[in-house]
Amino acid sequence: MLSRRQALTVSAAGLVGGALGRDSLAAAGIMDGGWSPGRIPFGACVRIDPLQKEPDYRTAFKTYCQQLTPEGGLFWIYLRPTPAAFRFDFADGVLAFAAANGMTMRGHTLVWYGAMPEWTKGIEGAANAEREMTAHIEQVVSRYRDKIKTWHVVNEPIDDSKGNVPGLRPSVWLHSLGDRYIDLAFRTAHRVDPAAELILNEYDIECADGTSPKKREALRQLIHNLLDRGVPLHGVGLQGHIRGKYQIDRDGVFDFVAEMRSLGLSVHVTELDVVDNDLPGPIAVRDAIVAARAHDFLEPIFAAARPEIIATWGITDRYTWVPMWYKRRDGLPNRPLPLDADYRPKPLWSVIDYFCNK
Repeated sequence: MLSRRQALTVSAAGLVGGALGRDSLAAAGIMDGGWSPGRIPFGACVRIDPLQKEPDYRTAFKTYCQQLTPEGGLFWIYLRPTPAAFRFDFADGVLAFAAANGMTMRGHTLVWYGAMPEWTKGIEGAANAEREMTAHIEQVVSRYRDKIKTWHVVNEPIDDSKGNVPGLRPSVWLHSLGDRYIDLAFRTAHRVDPAAELILNEYDIECADGTSPKKREALRQLIHNLLDRGVPLHGVGLQGHIRGKYQIDRDGVFDFVAEMRSLGLSVHVTELDVVDNDLPGPIAVRDAIVAARAHDFLEPIFAAARPEIIATWGITDRYTWVPMWYKRRDGLPNRPLPLDADYRPKPLWSVIDYFCNK
Protein backbone atom coordinates (compact mmCIF):
# COMPACT_ATOMS: atom_id res chain seq x y z
CA MET A 1 0.00 0.00 0.00
CA LEU A 2 1.01 3.65 -0.43
CA SER A 3 2.50 5.28 2.61
CA ARG A 4 0.70 8.34 3.92
CA ARG A 5 3.51 10.60 2.71
CA GLN A 6 3.42 9.10 -0.79
CA ALA A 7 -0.35 9.37 -1.05
CA LEU A 8 -0.32 12.98 0.06
CA THR A 9 2.53 13.89 -2.28
CA VAL A 10 0.98 12.32 -5.33
CA SER A 11 -2.61 13.33 -4.72
CA ALA A 12 -1.53 16.91 -3.99
CA ALA A 13 0.02 17.06 -7.43
CA GLY A 14 -3.13 15.63 -8.97
CA LEU A 15 -1.31 12.61 -10.32
CA VAL A 16 -3.22 9.58 -9.06
CA GLY A 17 -6.63 10.95 -9.86
CA GLY A 18 -6.95 8.81 -12.96
CA ALA A 19 -6.13 8.79 -16.64
CA LEU A 20 -6.23 11.83 -18.87
CA GLY A 21 -8.86 11.92 -21.55
CA ARG A 22 -8.32 12.98 -25.16
CA ASP A 23 -9.58 16.49 -24.43
CA SER A 24 -6.93 16.91 -21.73
CA LEU A 25 -4.29 15.54 -24.07
CA ALA A 26 -5.27 17.98 -26.77
CA ALA A 27 -5.24 20.88 -24.32
CA ALA A 28 -1.72 19.90 -23.27
CA GLY A 29 -0.64 20.05 -26.91
CA ILE A 30 0.45 16.42 -27.20
CA MET A 31 -1.94 14.97 -29.72
CA ASP A 32 -0.57 13.65 -33.00
CA GLY A 33 3.09 13.83 -32.02
CA GLY A 34 3.12 17.56 -31.20
CA TRP A 35 3.79 19.29 -27.92
CA SER A 36 3.38 22.72 -26.46
CA PRO A 37 6.28 25.20 -26.39
CA GLY A 38 8.66 24.47 -23.54
CA ARG A 39 7.29 20.99 -22.95
CA ILE A 40 9.88 18.27 -22.35
CA PRO A 41 9.60 15.63 -25.09
CA PHE A 42 8.17 12.25 -24.22
CA GLY A 43 9.55 9.18 -25.96
CA ALA A 44 9.20 5.41 -25.97
CA CYS A 45 10.83 2.38 -27.52
CA VAL A 46 9.13 0.64 -30.42
CA ARG A 47 8.77 -2.96 -31.56
CA ILE A 48 8.77 -3.28 -35.30
CA ASP A 49 6.17 -6.07 -35.79
CA PRO A 50 3.23 -4.35 -34.06
CA LEU A 51 4.32 -1.03 -35.55
CA GLN A 52 3.88 -2.52 -39.00
CA LYS A 53 0.75 -4.56 -38.28
CA GLU A 54 -1.35 -2.94 -35.54
CA PRO A 55 -3.10 0.42 -36.07
CA ASP A 56 -3.78 0.94 -32.35
CA TYR A 57 -0.09 0.55 -31.59
CA ARG A 58 0.86 3.12 -34.23
CA THR A 59 -1.83 5.49 -32.99
CA ALA A 60 -0.48 5.36 -29.44
CA PHE A 61 2.93 6.61 -30.57
CA LYS A 62 1.39 9.28 -32.78
CA THR A 63 -0.76 10.46 -29.88
CA TYR A 64 1.79 10.60 -27.09
CA CYS A 65 5.36 10.59 -28.41
CA GLN A 66 7.80 13.11 -29.78
CA GLN A 67 10.78 10.74 -29.89
CA LEU A 68 11.14 7.02 -30.63
CA THR A 69 13.79 4.39 -29.95
CA PRO A 70 13.93 1.07 -31.85
CA GLU A 71 13.69 -1.54 -29.09
CA GLY A 72 16.20 -3.94 -30.60
CA GLY A 73 16.88 -2.82 -34.14
CA LEU A 74 20.28 -1.34 -33.32
CA PHE A 75 21.43 -4.21 -31.11
CA TRP A 76 24.38 -6.13 -32.52
CA ILE A 77 22.42 -9.41 -32.46
CA TYR A 78 19.89 -7.98 -34.93
CA LEU A 79 22.06 -5.53 -36.80
CA ARG A 80 25.09 -7.80 -37.35
CA PRO A 81 23.92 -11.40 -38.00
CA THR A 82 27.35 -12.06 -39.55
CA PRO A 83 30.60 -10.08 -39.37
CA ALA A 84 30.09 -8.73 -42.89
CA ALA A 85 26.32 -8.15 -42.90
CA PHE A 86 24.47 -5.09 -41.59
CA ARG A 87 20.68 -5.30 -41.38
CA PHE A 88 19.16 -1.82 -41.07
CA ASP A 89 15.53 -2.56 -41.96
CA PHE A 90 14.21 -2.37 -38.36
CA ALA A 91 15.91 0.92 -37.50
CA ASP A 92 15.13 2.40 -40.91
CA GLY A 93 11.46 1.51 -40.46
CA VAL A 94 11.25 3.23 -37.10
CA LEU A 95 13.11 6.26 -38.44
CA ALA A 96 10.71 6.52 -41.40
CA PHE A 97 7.69 6.31 -39.10
CA ALA A 98 9.18 8.93 -36.79
CA ALA A 99 9.98 11.32 -39.64
CA ALA A 100 6.51 10.89 -41.16
CA ASN A 101 4.91 11.86 -37.85
CA GLY A 102 7.06 14.79 -36.78
CA MET A 103 9.20 12.82 -34.32
CA THR A 104 12.90 12.20 -33.90
CA MET A 105 14.70 8.91 -33.24
CA ARG A 106 17.26 8.09 -30.56
CA GLY A 107 20.18 5.70 -31.16
CA HIS A 108 20.23 2.75 -28.75
CA THR A 109 22.88 1.40 -28.54
CA LEU A 110 26.36 1.24 -30.09
CA VAL A 111 28.21 -0.81 -27.46
CA TRP A 112 26.61 -3.17 -24.92
CA TYR A 113 27.62 -6.35 -23.18
CA GLY A 114 24.27 -7.98 -24.06
CA ALA A 115 22.36 -9.02 -27.18
CA MET A 116 25.54 -9.99 -29.01
CA PRO A 117 25.53 -12.39 -31.99
CA GLU A 118 27.23 -15.75 -31.60
CA TRP A 119 30.11 -14.86 -33.91
CA THR A 120 31.36 -12.15 -31.53
CA LYS A 121 32.48 -14.87 -29.10
CA GLY A 122 35.36 -15.37 -31.51
CA ILE A 123 36.65 -11.83 -31.10
CA GLU A 124 40.02 -12.20 -29.40
CA GLY A 125 42.86 -9.79 -28.86
CA ALA A 126 42.95 -6.02 -28.60
CA ALA A 127 43.60 -5.37 -32.29
CA ASN A 128 40.70 -7.53 -33.45
CA ALA A 129 38.30 -6.09 -30.87
CA GLU A 130 39.26 -2.53 -31.72
CA ARG A 131 38.83 -3.19 -35.42
CA GLU A 132 35.37 -4.73 -34.99
CA MET A 133 34.08 -2.07 -32.62
CA THR A 134 35.44 0.82 -34.66
CA ALA A 135 34.08 -0.51 -37.94
CA HIS A 136 30.67 -1.09 -36.38
CA ILE A 137 30.38 2.40 -34.94
CA GLU A 138 31.66 4.01 -38.13
CA GLN A 139 29.11 2.15 -40.26
CA VAL A 140 26.12 2.75 -38.00
CA VAL A 141 26.74 6.35 -36.98
CA SER A 142 27.66 7.44 -40.50
CA ARG A 143 24.43 5.92 -41.86
CA TYR A 144 22.35 8.00 -39.45
CA ARG A 145 24.49 11.11 -39.34
CA ASP A 146 22.24 14.20 -39.19
CA LYS A 147 19.23 11.89 -38.63
CA ILE A 148 19.96 10.58 -35.12
CA LYS A 149 21.01 13.45 -32.89
CA THR A 150 21.52 11.50 -29.64
CA TRP A 151 23.29 8.17 -29.17
CA HIS A 152 23.44 5.87 -26.17
CA VAL A 153 27.05 5.09 -27.02
CA VAL A 154 27.79 2.67 -24.18
CA ASN A 155 24.95 0.91 -22.41
CA GLU A 156 25.08 -0.53 -18.88
CA PRO A 157 28.86 -0.57 -18.35
CA ILE A 158 28.64 -1.04 -14.56
CA ASP A 159 28.32 -4.54 -13.10
CA ASP A 160 25.59 -5.29 -10.58
CA SER A 161 26.60 -4.86 -6.95
CA LYS A 162 27.68 -8.06 -5.19
CA GLY A 163 28.38 -6.53 -1.80
CA ASN A 164 31.07 -4.02 -2.73
CA VAL A 165 31.11 -1.04 -5.06
CA PRO A 166 30.92 -2.79 -8.45
CA GLY A 167 33.43 -2.47 -11.24
CA LEU A 168 32.90 -2.64 -14.98
CA ARG A 169 30.62 -5.37 -16.28
CA PRO A 170 32.35 -8.30 -18.02
CA SER A 171 32.03 -8.25 -21.80
CA VAL A 172 33.98 -9.13 -24.92
CA TRP A 173 35.08 -5.50 -25.00
CA LEU A 174 36.33 -5.34 -21.43
CA HIS A 175 38.08 -8.70 -21.85
CA SER A 176 39.97 -7.63 -24.97
CA LEU A 177 40.44 -3.87 -24.51
CA GLY A 178 40.15 -3.19 -20.80
CA ASP A 179 38.38 -0.05 -19.66
CA ARG A 180 39.65 1.89 -22.67
CA TYR A 181 36.86 0.30 -24.72
CA ILE A 182 34.55 3.02 -23.40
CA ASP A 183 36.94 5.77 -24.47
CA LEU A 184 37.30 4.16 -27.90
CA ALA A 185 33.54 3.95 -28.39
CA PHE A 186 32.92 7.60 -27.54
CA ARG A 187 35.89 8.93 -29.49
CA THR A 188 34.92 6.94 -32.58
CA ALA A 189 31.29 8.08 -32.48
CA HIS A 190 32.38 11.70 -32.01
CA ARG A 191 34.83 11.47 -34.92
CA VAL A 192 32.12 10.15 -37.24
CA ASP A 193 29.44 12.66 -36.16
CA PRO A 194 30.88 15.58 -34.17
CA ALA A 195 27.42 17.16 -33.84
CA ALA A 196 25.79 14.16 -32.14
CA GLU A 197 25.07 14.16 -28.42
CA LEU A 198 26.82 11.16 -26.84
CA ILE A 199 25.31 9.51 -23.75
CA LEU A 200 26.42 6.94 -21.18
CA ASN A 201 23.33 4.93 -20.22
CA GLU A 202 22.85 2.97 -16.95
CA TYR A 203 20.18 1.47 -14.68
CA ASP A 204 19.58 0.82 -10.96
CA ILE A 205 20.89 4.02 -9.42
CA GLU A 206 17.66 5.13 -7.74
CA CYS A 207 16.40 2.59 -5.18
CA ALA A 208 16.84 2.85 -1.42
CA ASP A 209 17.80 -0.81 -1.03
CA GLY A 210 21.55 -0.84 -0.38
CA THR A 211 22.70 -1.84 -3.87
CA SER A 212 21.67 1.22 -5.91
CA PRO A 213 23.93 3.62 -3.94
CA LYS A 214 26.95 1.40 -4.68
CA LYS A 215 26.15 1.25 -8.37
CA ARG A 216 25.52 4.99 -8.42
CA GLU A 217 28.95 5.59 -6.86
CA ALA A 218 30.63 3.34 -9.44
CA LEU A 219 28.89 5.25 -12.24
CA ARG A 220 29.92 8.56 -10.71
CA GLN A 221 33.55 7.46 -10.54
CA LEU A 222 33.48 6.21 -14.13
CA ILE A 223 32.06 9.49 -15.41
CA HIS A 224 34.72 11.52 -13.60
CA ASN A 225 37.44 9.28 -15.01
CA LEU A 226 36.11 9.63 -18.56
CA LEU A 227 35.93 13.40 -18.32
CA ASP A 228 39.40 13.57 -16.79
CA ARG A 229 40.69 11.69 -19.85
CA GLY A 230 38.98 14.13 -22.21
CA VAL A 231 36.44 11.61 -23.53
CA PRO A 232 33.65 13.35 -25.52
CA LEU A 233 30.88 12.42 -23.09
CA HIS A 234 27.97 14.85 -23.26
CA GLY A 235 25.27 13.38 -21.04
CA VAL A 236 24.12 10.62 -18.75
CA GLY A 237 21.07 8.43 -19.29
CA LEU A 238 19.17 7.29 -16.21
CA GLN A 239 17.17 4.30 -17.38
CA GLY A 240 14.72 4.09 -14.50
CA HIS A 241 13.73 0.41 -14.63
CA ILE A 242 12.46 1.03 -11.12
CA ARG A 243 12.12 -1.96 -8.80
CA GLY A 244 8.67 -1.20 -7.47
CA LYS A 245 8.98 -2.84 -4.06
CA TYR A 246 11.61 -0.31 -2.94
CA GLN A 247 11.29 3.33 -2.01
CA ILE A 248 13.24 5.83 -4.11
CA ASP A 249 16.45 7.27 -2.64
CA ARG A 250 15.42 10.84 -3.35
CA ASP A 251 18.45 12.48 -1.77
CA GLY A 252 20.82 10.16 -3.58
CA VAL A 253 19.16 10.80 -6.93
CA PHE A 254 19.14 14.56 -6.38
CA ASP A 255 22.81 14.68 -5.39
CA PHE A 256 23.87 12.55 -8.35
CA VAL A 257 21.92 14.58 -10.92
CA ALA A 258 23.11 17.88 -9.42
CA GLU A 259 26.70 16.67 -9.70
CA MET A 260 26.22 15.62 -13.31
CA ARG A 261 24.89 19.06 -14.17
CA SER A 262 27.82 20.69 -12.35
CA LEU A 263 30.09 18.71 -14.69
CA GLY A 264 28.28 20.19 -17.70
CA LEU A 265 26.48 16.97 -18.63
CA SER A 266 22.90 16.76 -19.87
CA VAL A 267 20.53 14.39 -18.07
CA HIS A 268 18.12 12.03 -19.84
CA VAL A 269 15.45 9.68 -18.47
CA THR A 270 15.78 6.96 -21.06
CA GLU A 271 13.92 3.72 -20.21
CA LEU A 272 11.38 4.43 -17.50
CA ASP A 273 9.05 1.69 -16.30
CA VAL A 274 8.22 0.19 -12.90
CA VAL A 275 8.80 -3.52 -12.27
CA ASP A 276 5.65 -4.56 -10.40
CA ASN A 277 6.08 -8.29 -9.77
CA ASP A 278 6.28 -7.82 -5.98
CA LEU A 279 3.53 -5.20 -5.73
CA PRO A 280 -0.06 -5.92 -4.54
CA GLY A 281 -2.43 -7.44 -7.09
CA PRO A 282 -5.42 -5.04 -7.11
CA ILE A 283 -5.07 -2.79 -10.12
CA ALA A 284 -5.98 0.51 -8.44
CA VAL A 285 -3.51 -0.09 -5.61
CA ARG A 286 -0.75 -1.32 -7.89
CA ASP A 287 -1.16 1.50 -10.42
CA ALA A 288 -1.02 4.04 -7.60
CA ILE A 289 2.24 2.60 -6.27
CA VAL A 290 3.73 2.50 -9.78
CA ALA A 291 2.77 6.16 -10.27
CA ALA A 292 4.18 7.10 -6.87
CA ARG A 293 7.51 5.40 -7.58
CA ALA A 294 7.83 7.24 -10.89
CA HIS A 295 6.91 10.51 -9.20
CA ASP A 296 9.50 9.98 -6.46
CA PHE A 297 12.14 9.21 -9.11
CA LEU A 298 11.36 12.18 -11.36
CA GLU A 299 10.85 14.75 -8.63
CA PRO A 300 14.49 14.87 -7.40
CA ILE A 301 15.77 14.75 -10.98
CA PHE A 302 13.74 17.84 -11.83
CA ALA A 303 14.77 19.52 -8.59
CA ALA A 304 18.42 19.16 -9.62
CA ALA A 305 18.24 19.63 -13.40
CA ARG A 306 15.65 19.72 -16.15
CA PRO A 307 16.11 16.52 -18.17
CA GLU A 308 16.27 16.55 -21.94
CA ILE A 309 13.62 13.85 -22.29
CA ILE A 310 11.41 11.46 -20.38
CA ALA A 311 11.26 8.15 -22.24
CA THR A 312 9.70 4.83 -21.28
CA TRP A 313 10.78 1.35 -22.39
CA GLY A 314 7.62 0.66 -24.34
CA ILE A 315 4.34 2.51 -24.23
CA THR A 316 1.71 -0.17 -23.51
CA ASP A 317 1.49 -3.09 -21.09
CA ARG A 318 0.57 -5.18 -24.13
CA TYR A 319 4.25 -5.12 -25.17
CA THR A 320 6.77 -5.03 -22.34
CA TRP A 321 9.99 -6.85 -21.47
CA VAL A 322 9.03 -7.07 -17.77
CA PRO A 323 7.19 -10.47 -17.73
CA MET A 324 10.15 -12.07 -19.51
CA TRP A 325 12.16 -11.66 -16.30
CA TYR A 326 9.68 -10.57 -13.61
CA LYS A 327 6.45 -12.45 -14.16
CA ARG A 328 4.05 -12.13 -11.23
CA ARG A 329 3.62 -15.20 -9.02
CA ASP A 330 -0.16 -14.59 -8.83
CA GLY A 331 -0.49 -14.91 -12.60
CA LEU A 332 -1.81 -11.37 -13.07
CA PRO A 333 -0.44 -9.36 -16.00
CA ASN A 334 2.36 -6.92 -15.31
CA ARG A 335 1.44 -3.23 -15.53
CA PRO A 336 4.76 -1.33 -15.79
CA LEU A 337 4.00 1.22 -18.53
CA PRO A 338 1.94 4.41 -19.04
CA LEU A 339 -0.83 2.79 -21.14
CA ASP A 340 -2.60 -0.44 -20.26
CA ALA A 341 -2.95 -3.39 -22.62
CA ASP A 342 -5.98 -1.71 -24.22
CA TYR A 343 -4.07 1.56 -24.74
CA ARG A 344 -5.88 3.42 -21.97
CA PRO A 345 -3.69 5.93 -20.06
CA LYS A 346 -2.97 5.03 -16.46
CA PRO A 347 -1.87 7.06 -13.41
CA LEU A 348 1.74 6.58 -14.54
CA TRP A 349 0.94 8.59 -17.67
CA SER A 350 -0.48 11.37 -15.50
CA VAL A 351 2.84 11.52 -13.62
CA ILE A 352 4.85 11.66 -16.84
CA ASP A 353 2.57 14.28 -18.36
CA TYR A 354 2.82 16.40 -15.21
CA PHE A 355 6.62 16.40 -15.31
CA CYS A 356 6.85 16.89 -19.08
CA ASN A 357 4.92 20.13 -18.55
CA LYS A 358 7.16 21.44 -15.74
